[in-house]
Amino acid sequence: MNNPTWIRDVRTSHGSLVVEECGSGETPVLLIHGNSSCRGIFQRQLDSPLSRRRRLVAFDLPGHGQSGDAPDPMRTYTLAGLADAAIELLERLGISEVVVLGWSLGGHIGIEMMRRFPGMKGLVITGTPPVRRGGMAEGFVASPRFGLAGRRSLSDEEADRFASAIFGEPSEPFLQAAIRRADGRFREILFQAAGGRDGGDQRRAVEGSPIPLAVVNGAEDRLINLDYVDSISYANLWEARCHRLDRAGHAPFWHASLEFNALVERFLIDLAEVGA
Repeated sequence: MNNPTWIRDVRTSHGSLVVEECGSGETPVLLIHGNSSCRGIFQRQLDSPLSRRRRLVAFDLPGHGQSGDAPDPMRTYTLAGLADAAIELLERLGISEVVVLGWSLGGHIGIEMMRRFPGMKGLVITGTPPVRRGGMAEGFVASPRFGLAGRRSLSDEEADRFASAIFGEPSEPFLQAAIRRADGRFREILFQAAGGRDGGDQRRAVEGSPIPLAVVNGAEDRLINLDYVDSISYANLWEARCHRLDRAGHAPFWHASLEFNALVERFLIDLAEVGA
């Protein structure tokens, strides 16, 4: 039987954010989805035994899912703005300590939060290459479909191709719907800001932060440069290596959820032992 789930609407200065919570535990785990996705992408964590032992908090980013569009898109739809939105949400929920699990863009948001939220106890990133400022290309594998990630308007056919690129085929209908719902200004502004000085140098952040970091990727990820991710000199890399899950692509938490969840559980146990 699944754990009871609480869904609520939380008002923030970045707009109304819809939050889904389940489970219980001393240190909550904040789940942050990727570009043009939604919190439903974490259903195989929310409905798993992991949620019976841990408090999981998932939410729709501004301009995504059931959350409202940002009242000030230029302020919110940047990496720094999204990190601030996540931190404000934690404050509204009364959460002072947290472990963040971020997928793709969600992982970049988590890295940005490392220097902004003193209560971060650990970070799990998946499908997220920590890139230098201005060095995005080295972290990703060139793909003609990847340009869709920053396009304001997507046709139905382009939305389907984008879903397949980030999720694999066949992509889930809920993800295709999420891409169609996402505020197109989000994609446009996010990538415009990425070409400037939005956020910090993410490679430098993970090479200098003492916060425990778990890196879990799909061995078949066709979007990110796995060798680049593995080459980084992380300051506090969990188990001293980046994990790759066989037969999984850009969304290993979905396609290899049992193995992924087991790794996350082990990471959380290790964090608790270190903090004891």
